[in-house]
Amino acid sequence: MTFAPSAPRATYRLQLHAGFTFDDAAAIVPYLADLGVSHLYASPILTARRGSTHGYDVVDPEHVNPELGGEDRLGRLVEKLRAHGLGMVVDIVPNHMGVGGDENRWWLDVLRRGPASPFAATFDIDWDAGGGKLLAPFLGGPYAEILAGGDLKLVREDEAGWAVRYFHHLFPLRPQDSDALDADPASAPATPTALHALLERQHYRLAFWRTAPDAINWRRFFDVTELAALRADAPGVFERTHAKVLELYARGLVDGLRVDHVDGLADPGAYCRRLRAELDARRELRPAGLGGRAWLVVEKILASGEPLESTWAVDGTTGYDFMEATSRLLHDAAGRARLADDWAARTGRPADFAAEEHAARKETLARAFTAPLEALTDNLTALASRSLADRDRPRAALRRCLVEILAHMPRYRTYAAGADAPGAEALDAAITAARRSGLPGDAPHLERIADWLGRPPADAPDAALRRRAIVQFEQLSSPVAAKSVEDTAFYRFGPLLSRNDVGFDAAIGGGTVAEWHAGCTARARNWPAAMLASATHDHKRGEDVRARLCVLSECPELWLRHLDGWLAGLDPIASEVSPADRIMLLQTLVGAWPPEGSDLAAFRERVADWQTKALREAKLASSWDAPNEAYEAAAHALTDAILLAPEGEGLRRQIAAFVATIEPAAEEKGLVQTVLKLTAPGVPDIYQGTEYRDFSLVDPDNRRPVDFAARAGTLASAPLDADGRKQCLIHALLSHRAEAPDLYASGTYAPLDLIGAEGETVIAYMRATPSRALAVAARRLTFDARGTQAAGWGGARLDLPPGFTWRALLCDGAGVPAHPAVGEHAGDWPLMLLAGTRIKPGSVD
Repeated sequence: MTFAPSAPRATYRLQLHAGFTFDDAAAIVPYLADLGVSHLYASPILTARRGSTHGYDVVDPEHVNPELGGEDRLGRLVEKLRAHGLGMVVDIVPNHMGVGGDENRWWLDVLRRGPASPFAATFDIDWDAGGGKLLAPFLGGPYAEILAGGDLKLVREDEAGWAVRYFHHLFPLRPQDSDALDADPASAPATPTALHALLERQHYRLAFWRTAPDAINWRRFFDVTELAALRADAPGVFERTHAKVLELYARGLVDGLRVDHVDGLADPGAYCRRLRAELDARRELRPAGLGGRAWLVVEKILASGEPLESTWAVDGTTGYDFMEATSRLLHDAAGRARLADDWAARTGRPADFAAEEHAARKETLARAFTAPLEALTDNLTALASRSLADRDRPRAALRRCLVEILAHMPRYRTYAAGADAPGAEALDAAITAARRSGLPGDAPHLERIADWLGRPPADAPDAALRRRAIVQFEQLSSPVAAKSVEDTAFYRFGPLLSRNDVGFDAAIGGGTVAEWHAGCTARARNWPAAMLASATHDHKRGEDVRARLCVLSECPELWLRHLDGWLAGLDPIASEVSPADRIMLLQTLVGAWPPEGSDLAAFRERVADWQTKALREAKLASSWDAPNEAYEAAAHALTDAILLAPEGEGLRRQIAAFVATIEPAAEEKGLVQTVLKLTAPGVPDIYQGTEYRDFSLVDPDNRRPVDFAARAGTLASAPLDADGRKQCLIHALLSHRAEAPDLYASGTYAPLDLIGAEGETVIAYMRATPSRALAVAARRLTFDARGTQAAGWGGARLDLPPGFTWRALLCDGAGVPAHPAVGEHAGDWPLMLLAGTRIKPGSVD
């Protein structure tokens, strides 16, 4: 049997669920091997809620998900992977578990036994804040109405004993109450009043789901009540939640881990170091041939200029930062600025994303995180009460100051709770901004809060309380950032939607070649095995939707002229839909416009699903907790009129014609994006199906089934259409990575000089080891003012270093001179890739 090395060359992400199991994954292993990846990279494989389409709602971390095939089928999949020389990377979820329902036995035991449950410390519950009870906000209406309506049913469950069932939710009774009913079932409450009296004796309080933001006394994953946060730092919790995945690693069924939402943990650095140590301790237990350290990457959103902490003992992030760097490089910042000004003029919304984000942060705190904000305020108030100098700091003032600080936090967290660098500059920046936006009299309170939230001296008498406040602050700042930016402001701010995606800084319109080079140089030095992503299960728009919309930054006036006409034509039928929502709809149609002859009715369904989510996430005209059905119906009617109605035929032709105008430049930009991912320092990931062009929208659209049979067929036949060209490029570079693994794993990165290049149109760089090299040249700006793909490369020539012989990687493989014209050896490709081999001493060049 052939075993794969632990360190990936390239990964292929698969979304596993009941409709695509381990057996389905095993069936495509030969294709993945032919494509050239080294590792399958799977979504979470531990037991999730029944019917889960993503696996992040784990209800039992001690077993492999039976809906995927269980441990036996996992073993068969890995056997097939090994036989083809591939490894296995899996996603793990240490921050939260799926709760509610009737499947999580740990959660059900906490409901049954309360603080005495052996699992009580597993979940982040503040029993004191709930008066000794856990708030259970799972009811679909006010408690009194549900109770009177008879939907709470007293039942006898085999494992749970007596419990109250509410549709799929189960609420076990205390052991003494269950035993009493077993002894005398006739004493079961027969009236709502009697049932209420029984429920009042339990360790939980049933409540309407709308009470959660204001009253919940346990930490959730963001604002999702059916995902309860775990305390990975509490004694025994790490062991219980990680035993199975560590066992799978020791047995050789898993080679690496992707850690989901590491910023949700109390001390991410300590957690990562613990996980690394546990993996290292099991290396000797693995089967022969599976050498090397486990690959370990973390899902982490890095703000602009924020480094990943080097002491975490991980190999890097999951690549959102790379997506952002690539997006910046391929956008024209000046064009994006023009679009932002136009957006503000047309919609009345801010041209500056920072203003939109600040407003969204305050709203998010009020809508979704009042309860944790109040708990943090209580802790700061307790700190103030311990000091004579601080006793006159009113609770209301402290709360007001916290809101301003959280509204201005430039990063997810400060990490002051652990042993890592505390990120004081982030807190300082937030305090400085809060001084400007808050009340003048609050300045002294802001300064004191900054002191409390910094790392306390170990011998401080209030060190424990301060550390608890810091953890609360960091576990609040992280979800507030995610919900207010990714899930709110990104759906309100629409100058150019290709700059709105997970990990992106939408306040920045574009970047420079120098910034790209600096980022790659740093990654080669510090994080050579970090994951590189261009599409994920969480992206807002597929990589080729973003590439197409990215072109608009290069032709803003052309786009705005078309927009003028289209909006004017929509006025008679779009009066109920805001200008902002109209513009974002039109951008979405352009970005995802399907090929001629496609089923527009099916496309309409996909767009309508995106539209519903966009409107509700924006929380302006509609929302998830209070859907505005009339407004949503008007928005869908507009989409129907454009895509399906006879009166929309003219606009459909115009959109198709505009897409055809920008498509050559968009296709080139998509190929450039692909080349950058496959040649920059790091480990590239191919998200399922994206070896073809990816015109997906936000989930669940980006998790649709993939036609792997078609992809296997085109890999063998290499068609010349756009999908085939993208797949061919990926295959060629993955093959070269397999041929020269050291070049990509440890090769240096250096910019290449361009002779006669105009401005920053072309990006060029080289990867090199003592024996091999790869030179890359591609155009970052791909559109011409004439409305066509820019012709040629402006006469630029590449200045290749001496000491290598060069061959063209994508076309005929012919020799290349030391100063080739960029594009001269590209064949039909809009980019140039040259493979270099070191000239041996004494040989003739």
